[in-house]
Amino acid sequence: MTKITEMIGIQYPIFQGGMAWVADWHIAAAVSNAGGLGIIGCGGADENWIRDQIRKCREATDKPFGVNVMLMNPRAPQIAEVLAEEKVKVVTTGAGSAGKFIPMWKEAGIIVIPVVPSVALAKKMEKDGADAVIAEGTESGGHVGELTTMVLVPQVVDAVSIPVIAAGGIADGRGVAASFMLGAEAVQCGTVFCASEEVNIHQNYKEMIIKAKDTSTKVTGRSAGAPVRQIRNQLTAEYLKLEEAHASFEELEALGVGSLRKAVIDGDTKGGTFMAGQISGMINEIKPVKTIITEMFLQANKLMAGAKEIV
Repeated sequence: MTKITEMIGIQYPIFQGGMAWVADWHIAAAVSNAGGLGIIGCGGADENWIRDQIRKCREATDKPFGVNVMLMNPRAPQIAEVLAEEKVKVVTTGAGSAGKFIPMWKEAGIIVIPVVPSVALAKKMEKDGADAVIAEGTESGGHVGELTTMVLVPQVVDAVSIPVIAAGGIADGRGVAASFMLGAEAVQCGTVFCASEEVNIHQNYKEMIIKAKDTSTKVTGRSAGAPVRQIRNQLTAEYLKLEEAHASFEELEALGVGSLRKAVIDGDTKGGTFMAGQISGMINEIKPVKTIITEMFLQANKLMAGAKEIV
């Protein structure tokens, strides 16, 4: 039991990341049914899709689940209203500040937990009324900041009084134990759930992850101000060449349009964007969600119970 499990009413202190195109109701329900917090990822979808996903998830689980809002989505205000109307248990947010939506969500009884890449944003989110924050390190897949999980989490823990969830580079019990030692009250994982049986993505995506090595991911988009970690392929090579040539934002944007869908839906190993964290090199097989979670916490409990004093 931690502050997070008590706050939300879940068995294990683990969130499934709200990955665009990946985190639909299938994986969210599976994670929630296994005792964690499943999360539906809005990505660039509209409010109608979100409402449908919420209702399908409610049919598949009677456990708490959440929704992640990418605040860069132009339909974010409409999505925010739908979440309040549907009274989802938890809302997580990314790619910006959720401050203007927090009062509406809180009034609807929603637990609000923004993803933060820095101490400054964590402090602002606490001031704006967030219930907790997810401190996500640059090891994670998808859109990333600059600080590593090891560096970011303890600084955020020291800076705020609300609970902190650690994210980025966590795929087994060692990562869970390390996160708790850094002061976290829970963890969020994404890449490891992309290699689960229940996730509704193309098999090629899963294979890309389990075949990955420690150096298989690369961050693109730094020159455009939108860094994204993904598994290396032909698309990343072409994108990085354009960046080195100081290509315009429009040229870079044109190359990447629709590439995440190509990965998730089509399994296009050359032209798709396979967002995944550096932890991919540790993931070697596809497992049921329940197995992933229970093995993770059995290992973490064993490690923490066996911790020894240094002096």
